[in-house]
Amino acid sequence: MNPTPRSYVEVEIHADASLTEQLIGLMSQLGFEGFWEDQTSLKCYMGSKRWEPGMLAEVESLAGLLVQTSKSSLPRISVRTIEEENWNAAWKKTIQPIRISPRIVVAPSWQPHAPQSGEVALTINPKMSFGTGYHESTRLAAGLLESYLRPGMTVLDTGTGTGILAIASVKLGAREATGIDTDEWAHNNARENADLNHVRHLVHLRLCSVKDLDRKRFDIILANLQKDVIQELLHDMVDRLGPTGILILSGLLEADESPMEEELRAEGVCIMQKVQENEWIALAAQRDTQQYARVPHLT
Repeated sequence: MNPTPRSYVEVEIHADASLTEQLIGLMSQLGFEGFWEDQTSLKCYMGSKRWEPGMLAEVESLAGLLVQTSKSSLPRISVRTIEEENWNAAWKKTIQPIRISPRIVVAPSWQPHAPQSGEVALTINPKMSFGTGYHESTRLAAGLLESYLRPGMTVLDTGTGTGILAIASVKLGAREATGIDTDEWAHNNARENADLNHVRHLVHLRLCSVKDLDRKRFDIILANLQKDVIQELLHDMVDRLGPTGILILSGLLEADESPMEEELRAEGVCIMQKVQENEWIALAAQRDTQQYARVPHLT
């Protein structure tokens, strides 16, 4: 059964292009799930169920504070509600195949990409889950995944969205990948994309949170999410990380590195690598093996 069509709130901010990256960072912290830039404005999206009238005042306040530090004029902000099907029609006009890591190319279902030698091609029907590879956080996570994944590994993709990273995992050689999401529409979209890529037998998709999973351990755990969501799920993710497993965290801003490092250290995990694109960062981390040896192991 198909899920009930969703509606989304679109907040359009007309501001100087030089402020776009900072605006995306600020709006991400408010819970916006996706962004669309054009020549005149930044459009920010979130599910209408998450939108509250008071959030408009927050958007206006943050945007106003941002322009105070520049010579830009006060941005114009408008809000409207759009339906899934209307958003998709506009989206399809703009999305083209895109390389998101040295080997991975993501193409929309309506414009497939023939892989060249050594390439891994993913076909994605993004709908409203925003996992297309056009955002820095997805590219950063994919690059780290490609660097650390070895054939035969098991992967957990937390907040899988379109399923893009779970699907990429098995196409890169993972033995299997588990993609979880608490959003029914994202879950169904991920299943559709797994079918499009002929990997449903290797990508196990569940409508649940990390804490609902069995105590199975994974070689790689991915989370391309907002900082507050990562913080909420961090303990449960580390609990399911294998002794030598790699934790890949994306969706973070440069300013998040220090507090996130402290929280990881408290969980017995050490940062191995940081990658950055504009003001977005992603972290690859691994257990502190000495500390791990001193704590009870899960069965």
